[in-house]
Amino acid sequence: MSVVVEVEVEDLHHSYTREPTVTHVLRGVSLTVRRGEFVAVIGRPGAGRTTLLGLVGGLDTPVSGRITVDGTRLDGMGEQERLRLRRDRIGFVFPSSGLLPVLTAAENVGVPLRLRHVPPPERDERVSLMLSEVGLADRAARRPDELDGGQRQRVALARALVNRPALLVADEPTAQLDPECGAPVLELLYSLVRRQEGTALVATHDPWLLSRADRVLELRDGRLREAGPELRPVPTLP
Repeated sequence: MSVVVEVEVEDLHHSYTREPTVTHVLRGVSLTVRRGEFVAVIGRPGAGRTTLLGLVGGLDTPVSGRITVDGTRLDGMGEQERLRLRRDRIGFVFPSSGLLPVLTAAENVGVPLRLRHVPPPERDERVSLMLSEVGLADRAARRPDELDGGQRQRVALARALVNRPALLVADEPTAQLDPECGAPVLELLYSLVRRQEGTALVATHDPWLLSRADRVLELRDGRLREAGPELRPVPTLP
């Protein structure tokens, strides 16, 4: 049986220009992620992980190179095409939850379904299920300012996965949380992706998550490589 590739990046280059300086962030990055893989990306601050994830997620276009997600070429797409791809096939989790403050937790989770015009009965059922999955069924009517940081990130995770996206892109999803709040969020992220048999590309330095990822890649000097064993923690017993 052939292996289904969810993400394929070929010879990706990207740079930022602030006259008179050009900063080369990515220098010929290539990456293949098979369907169902959980891939973690590590690297020092400024190494370009956010840039790489943003390009793979269709949030920006590269200077050069080829990106394919779920069988669709991203490079060369117009903004409306990328918007539809992000809406229908990619879920995002960022360091900040990005929840809409005037909406309840349930309404925030339901936003992607509204954008896809999912009928209200099905939408309500899927939202309720996802909030139960993240342990917040009893917080459905709360607004973001009535939730703590960990709960807001769990709502953001439910929102990212409610469409069962082909790819989850998560950029340091617990960077703004203390370890006590962040660890359960990462464990939940991992378990939900596995249960949905999804594909994930996650920027993180969390030892627990790195020890369970299928692969760990290191971005350094604009190039991507397999992380050595010294950068992969040994899994601990649950």
